[in-house]
Amino acid sequence: MPQTTRGTTPSRRPAPLPALTADTLVLADFTPRTRDRPPGPYRRLFAHPGALAFTLGNLLARMPMGMFSVSAVVMIAGTRGSYALAGSVTATGLAATAVLAPRIARLVDRYGQARVAVPATLFAALGSLALVLCVRTGAPDWTLFAAYAATATTPNTGGMSRARWAHLLRGDAKALHTANSFEQAADELCFMLGPVLAAFLCGTFFPEAGTLVGVVLLVGGVLLFAAQRSTEPPPRPHTRAASPLRAPGMPPLLAACLATGAVFGATEVVTIAFADAHGHRAAAGVVLALQAAGSGAAGLVFGAVRGSGPAEWRYPWCLAAMAALLTLPLLAAALSGSLLVLAAALLVAGTATAPTMITMMTLVQQRTPEGRLNEGMTLAVTGLLGGIACGSAAGGWMAEHASPTAGYGVPVTTAAVALLIALIHQARTTS
Repeated sequence: MPQTTRGTTPSRRPAPLPALTADTLVLADFTPRTRDRPPGPYRRLFAHPGALAFTLGNLLARMPMGMFSVSAVVMIAGTRGSYALAGSVTATGLAATAVLAPRIARLVDRYGQARVAVPATLFAALGSLALVLCVRTGAPDWTLFAAYAATATTPNTGGMSRARWAHLLRGDAKALHTANSFEQAADELCFMLGPVLAAFLCGTFFPEAGTLVGVVLLVGGVLLFAAQRSTEPPPRPHTRAASPLRAPGMPPLLAACLATGAVFGATEVVTIAFADAHGHRAAAGVVLALQAAGSGAAGLVFGAVRGSGPAEWRYPWCLAAMAALLTLPLLAAALSGSLLVLAAALLVAGTATAPTMITMMTLVQQRTPEGRLNEGMTLAVTGLLGGIACGSAAGGWMAEHASPTAGYGVPVTTAAVALLIALIHQARTTS
């Protein structure tokens, strides 16, 4: 045993080293590996400076997207006593959005997100407030159409968020895949909770409550999002890139977006009709929320475990899986006639939605010319909205003239059409 130096006080005596036993060797080997374990893909995603702040603002701004149409229908039908008028007003707003949204996105690409999104959002908010005022004061019906059409200047907040991720993660395909997966899960969450929140506000307080709260969330979220200037993609005022409509591979992709949107629109209307036919119309929202929940969960898993192969190869497989799983609601409605069994089938069928949409948006990013990313993604969203309108009409016609069960054949058919478009494009590019 070593001798202690004479005259050294006990307080200054160095601490003895621990004996090197087998246990301490195991602990010494185990502890650093636990402490230095790499974070998961989503933690790494939000470790980028400013990412969490702009995501929070974008989520607040995106929530009203699932609120405004439901709030408008409840507000107009409750005061004017006409669902036909309410549906016509919201359809007019959808048509105006299809015309204006790509132009707003083009301005965002050219002059910057903050410079365009804030005034466009404020103008849209004035349109929503004007709609409330017209409804409350009993203004003529044409004023409702004009006011709701003004809300079409609302910028595509989801597209702007994806554009920021593409700017931040340039060159990192794996991280961008995770970001697109998160954005799709966020879309599902907002469109799942938005109608529920709108119905609660309008039913609990007063018919205009859903619209007013939506305006507050939209304006506040866009202002917070726009304030994060460090993550904003640089504007491209002098870009000479061709329109995304002329980019190679974009027209068939947008056509597939239209067919995919028809899947969503038809499923929603037919499910409401099925629940109504079985005396459970109030439960239709819960059933559709389960489908969105399945999609959102699948999106998060898909983002954490990236599939092999390029997006071009994965896309037809995702569409094939969606078309195959959509036969489950058709079989559940035809063979059981039970809303509970249908809900379980829609939950499973929803798991193919997010991977399909994530891959689709990845292809939109890859095929859109440099400097026109917001415009390209907004064109894709516009295609989806147009498809939702067409699918709603087709599904409603089938449910009314045939049966709600037969109506579930519409989403299966439109998913097969989207798959056929993708396969034809793939065959042409590889030949």
